[in-house]
Amino acid sequence: MSLNKIERRERIKMRIRKVVYGTSSRPRMTVFRSNKQIYVQFIDDLAGVTLATASSLELAAETAGKNKKDIAAMVGTLAAKKAQEKGITTVSFDRNGYLYHGRVKMLADAAREGGLKF
Repeated sequence: MSLNKIERRERIKMRIRKVVYGTSSRPRMTVFRSNKQIYVQFIDDLAGVTLATASSLELAAETAGKNKKDIAAMVGTLAAKKAQEKGITTVSFDRNGYLYHGRVKMLADAAREGGLKF
């Protein structure tokens, strides 16, 4: 039985989520990328709450004329800044079923440079 792209990503996502979960001291940093935007959430799975968010929609003015990888890096830096304002320094990275390259990798590298540890 062949899987389509969405079903394949869902299977990978569930495989990752069996291992990666967030607590209040080490929240899960999850990434969602659409064709145009990229979003990051810091989630405490035990309490079931989102602690902080960042997205490319917040950077609409600065992103004019930039490619998607550069925008993802800017969102990673913004996410690290927002997380540190909330007192978050260590996270569990959840790539959400996406391959770790391109925009997801740029976002993760920028978040590490911004001071997050994962």
